[in-house]
Amino acid sequence: MSLILLQPATNTSPHSAISLSRAGTTFIKSQSTYTLPWPLSLLANESQEKWQIYENVFLACLRTGDNQRASQCLEKLVDRFGKSNERVIALRGLFQEATAADAAALGEVLRQYDQFIVDDPTVFPIRKRRAALLRSMGKLNEAVIALTELVDVSPTDAESWAELADCYLTKGSFEQAVFCLEEVLLVTPNAWNMHARLGEVLFLRANDAEGAEKAQGLAEAMRRFCRSVELCDDYLRGYYGLKLSTNRLIPLLTSSNSKSGKSTDTAAALPSQVTVQKLNQLATLKLGDILRRSKDNQKSWDGYSEAELIAAKELLDRDSDNTVR
Repeated sequence: MSLILLQPATNTSPHSAISLSRAGTTFIKSQSTYTLPWPLSLLANESQEKWQIYENVFLACLRTGDNQRASQCLEKLVDRFGKSNERVIALRGLFQEATAADAAALGEVLRQYDQFIVDDPTVFPIRKRRAALLRSMGKLNEAVIALTELVDVSPTDAESWAELADCYLTKGSFEQAVFCLEEVLLVTPNAWNMHARLGEVLFLRANDAEGAEKAQGLAEAMRRFCRSVELCDDYLRGYYGLKLSTNRLIPLLTSSNSKSGKSTDTAAALPSQVTVQKLNQLATLKLGDILRRSKDNQKSWDGYSEAELIAAKELLDRDSDNTVR
């Protein structure tokens, strides 16, 4: 069984999604055309990976525009788990969203979601799809309300908290976004990507501040990026954020203040300039190492996004130009 078929299609690059879609074609052809009707299908001797592959291929086909193959995968999932299965209902709704021809068709899908929720408010996959659809239709405030209701009912739903944080960030509500991401980390404290995401939001919020408040915000962002790379070594996004935040923080930490021994609350919370400079140098070295190894196509160093690699190179080049000047 190919490993790529077990990779979630939503977390892969466009190139990987295309590869998954193509590999899925071969997988579907290799499967038996006969399936026991539900619920007799529950008695069949089969692996869980098989149906995970069907779902992954379904999502990959939707991303690549292969609606016919996606429909085939959806039919297999319906035959296996039944039309009333919550996840199958959500996947069917996702298929209808992806194939909707216009805003009116999307509105009809939304109406169906509303009816499902009226009939059974506990169908969380449908409530999540409804919130996502509202956001994609530009109804951001309604999406925020829908997600707020979700986290009120299920406060440990990290996915909904993360989506709500992204909605607030789109609105420019940094305080609310920070709160939501902190809730995510209460549920998943070792999620290095969420530490980096929180660092990014704190960095954006700090850019709107001035003076000591700005330095405080950048220092907090820096600490979040440090935690992300502590949890996941060679995490490009974490080192990128660490490099960027320390670049902005160093000019605010004058050597005179760091040597004066002042014990104000703000000064006590800020790191020393020497510490920040060392972290900046570390981020520079790690980003350079990641770029070099990725360029050489070394084994286990080929999973980085091309866009992130380009951004990291531009950051290092810009920093190098400033140093020469």
